[in-house]
Amino acid sequence: MTDNLLGVPETRLPDDPGVTAALAAGTPVADVATAHPSSSLAWALLADEAWDRGAALESYAYARVGYHRGLDALRKAGWRGQGPIPWAHEPNRGVLRSLFALRRAADGIGEEPEVERLSTFLHDADPAAADAIAAEQR
Repeated sequence: MTDNLLGVPETRLPDDPGVTAALAAGTPVADVATAHPSSSLAWALLADEAWDRGAALESYAYARVGYHRGLDALRKAGWRGQGPIPWAHEPNRGVLRSLFALRRAADGIGEEPEVERLSTFLHDADPAAADAIAAEQR
């Protein structure tokens, strides 16, 4: 649970069983993103794959799509631009992973103001999310 000093309710995205089932079945991430283009998780995973290949700009582009798809999903779920987006709620992880990947890639291409903005956004969403994502990627 995050500290919620604003009294704004947590945003909890709905499950996306098609995406989770496809990923669990070992479907290539690009195929998952093609079949489920609104999935911020699929785009975040594509960003991770690109980052791991050393393709920072490609990672940035994938993460940017995941970020925007995540904002769309958050708004549809009632989010109004502020408030907790808890990492502990698994369906939120795609959005948070997209934020993390976009921040990492922005740093990789030297876009410092974006890194600062995304760091604040990620921390405000859930202060534990960045450490949890980083730990998963080790």
